[in-house]
Amino acid sequence: MLRFDSVDMRYADGTSALKTVSLHIPRGQFCVVLGSSGAGKSTLLRMANGLVRPTAGTVHVDGVQVTAASLADIRPRIGMIHQQFNLVLRASVATNVLSGALPALPLWRAMAGLFPEAMRERACELLASVGLQPAHLNRRASELSGGQQQRVGIARAFMLAPPLVLADEPVASLDPQASGEVLELLKRQAAERGTTVLCSLHQVDLARSFADRIVALRDGVLVFDGAPQDFDAAAAQALYGAERLSAASTTAPVEPRPTHSLVWEAA
Repeated sequence: MLRFDSVDMRYADGTSALKTVSLHIPRGQFCVVLGSSGAGKSTLLRMANGLVRPTAGTVHVDGVQVTAASLADIRPRIGMIHQQFNLVLRASVATNVLSGALPALPLWRAMAGLFPEAMRERACELLASVGLQPAHLNRRASELSGGQQQRVGIARAFMLAPPLVLADEPVASLDPQASGEVLELLKRQAAERGTTVLCSLHQVDLARSFADRIVALRDGVLVFDGAPQDFDAAAAQALYGAERLSAASTTAPVEPRPTHSLVWEAA
């Protein structure tokens, strides 16, 4: 589904963000990339949607090489979930979710915000699936808690039923309890749809709890690739160092969230 073949990334100032990284992430896998700030996690994710072009090597999404010419075809196949949520805070929850469908609309519809009824119905269904109540539809995004905002972000990412979702530090701005809930929700949504997820994190315990596979980067080098149960304390210490390991761990109890039926109202 997602393949990185010997990718390097060297910036103009000489900084080497990734060094000959090769990965194959099969369809339906929830793969977590672990590493400290500056390890190359975000660069790897940004290569998948063409925001960063490797200085060497190639990236393929669903069999198509990521190039300038293929971006228009590839980007609608990729959902994005961001660390800072990237919502339009003054807009309604419904409008924010619908914005995930913009790549599939003609320019005139996108500019006018004219979403087909089928897309509006899908937005309602997705908001229900992430546990938000009908009353949230027409609330401004700024009125929601951080955990609720990221639920909106997850719903938005699935608007076009993408085969691939990239989640760049999706819980870095949340407390431990909300972090566990959001990752549980993301994993469930992906499993129900057969979606591949590449998710960057720095919390070891969360990676062990939710990943199907852990990939670890240190200074742009792949230093671990394996099952969560094989990423032991020694591997974590080798990745982060003893002085930073405690800050890279968090444990949060995860409680089930209710689902609700939503009725569309104008955004």
